[in-house]
Amino acid sequence: MSALDSHQATASPQPPRDAQQPVSLYRRLLSWLLIPLLALGTLLLVQAFLSAREAADRAYDRLLEASLVTIAEQVKWQDGQLWLDLPPAALEMLATDAQERVFYSLVDADGEQVTGNTRLPDARSEAGAHGTRDEMAGRSGELAFRDIAWQGQALRLGTLDTRLGGWGDDPRHGQRFSIRVAHTREGRDALTQELYRGSLVRLAGMAILALMVVLVGVRMALAPLTRLRRAIRERDPRSLAALQLTLPRELEELKHALNELLSRMRRVRANQERFIGDASHQLRTPLAGLSAHAELALRQQDPSAWHAALAQMQATASHTAHLANQLLSLTRLNNPEVQPPRVPLELSSLVRDTVSRHFLRCDRAGVDLGLEIAPDIDHAAWTPGVDWQLQEALANLIDNACKHGARVVTVTLSREHAIPASGENAARESATPGRLRLSVEDDGPGITPERRLLVLRPFHRHARADQHPAAQPMSDSSGGQTPEQSGAGLGLAIVDGIARHHDARLSLEASDPVPADGARPGLRVSFHLLPCPPPVTATAPASREASTGPKGDAC
Repeated sequence: MSALDSHQATASPQPPRDAQQPVSLYRRLLSWLLIPLLALGTLLLVQAFLSAREAADRAYDRLLEASLVTIAEQVKWQDGQLWLDLPPAALEMLATDAQERVFYSLVDADGEQVTGNTRLPDARSEAGAHGTRDEMAGRSGELAFRDIAWQGQALRLGTLDTRLGGWGDDPRHGQRFSIRVAHTREGRDALTQELYRGSLVRLAGMAILALMVVLVGVRMALAPLTRLRRAIRERDPRSLAALQLTLPRELEELKHALNELLSRMRRVRANQERFIGDASHQLRTPLAGLSAHAELALRQQDPSAWHAALAQMQATASHTAHLANQLLSLTRLNNPEVQPPRVPLELSSLVRDTVSRHFLRCDRAGVDLGLEIAPDIDHAAWTPGVDWQLQEALANLIDNACKHGARVVTVTLSREHAIPASGENAARESATPGRLRLSVEDDGPGITPERRLLVLRPFHRHARADQHPAAQPMSDSSGGQTPEQSGAGLGLAIVDGIARHHDARLSLEASDPVPADGARPGLRVSFHLLPCPPPVTATAPASREASTGPKGDAC
């Protein structure tokens, strides 16, 4: 067997395409409507059959009663005993075209058979009889009907108990006797079938009419859904305008939901278009500067002028590369389909590594970078997260503080406690008990309270020369530019995106709410992260590598 055959043999079979198709709403509605109708139709058929058999039994019982009465009228007293002159019509009225067999018997008061073509039981006392008992008053006695099984045959038996008539002291006066007549059920069954067939024709017509009503009703009920589907399918793919259709109340709610989705998509597209425009502008400006510096250097003959132009080009290229990296990071954060899973991380080790990588650069820039970790959570501050994202957020905050005039930057890791907040930012800056607080605090110009939400937007910055640096948003840049000219306004936007991915609350507040005269309020940016227990495989609490072992969220 070749390698290809082996691969095909081990490959799992694909499920059939038909099995993956969902059941249509039309079929689902028909099923829910037709199945109850089918059950109801079955009950109607059973009821129609029972009604037909009851009507046939009632009609033939009337004939059986007439036969019993006719025979009873022909009973006489003769030669010291009962005598019956049986009229042929009394039995012929029960003998129909179905070739029924008719039996009769005359029984005296002692229960002895006087005459008859067979000995029949009493309809009121026969132990082998079955069916319901039907008694009614006869002309001169009691009348009863019953279904019996007699000598392997199913018979309908009728019994009439009566007396002989007489006058005065005639000993025959009041002599009791019983007439018993039975016949087979062929005629009854034939009449039942005839009546049942008539009911079947009516029920079939009603069933066809009900089926047509259901089919038409379901199709008409789904017509608005078809119009909605056609309106969506025929729309221009580039159009995000709201749907304008008149629909029933249930579909009106669906239309409102679709219009809300389209409205959100319009806002997303507007944000994307603004982001693309701002990004292209931010990239076009340094590229135009590179071209201008290169063109200027080509006109010079002095090598020192070339060196200065190359230095400017190197600074501009570095700034452009940093901006491109930030754009890629922001795009990756805003794409929910490529978000990496969060795993338990030990924050104290992660913060130490990040601060150590930025310490020398901050020291060369004259910035005092410090780290403070609460003793109770040192090497035990676990949170679900993505290590490179938290490192990038912390690096962005440190760079922002350094580039905007801070002389002292302090990174703090602690556990929050229930401290009541006050002031205009109380709802945003209040502590959440139990969460881990990762803060970057500086002594720079800070940000005014009314601008703290605006600086979280991409490319939000102000570059007016007459504006105080404290009103400038925190943003990243490189190349020796002034705070009014530096950055593209992406640093805090990236930090905000990372906070949202970690279900963390991001707060911006002044380091010193009431600064002294001439002092700057500074800025403290804090991550409020959810804690979680360490992973099961982590044996050493100080090891950051052990925290990234098992995939998944331990919280």
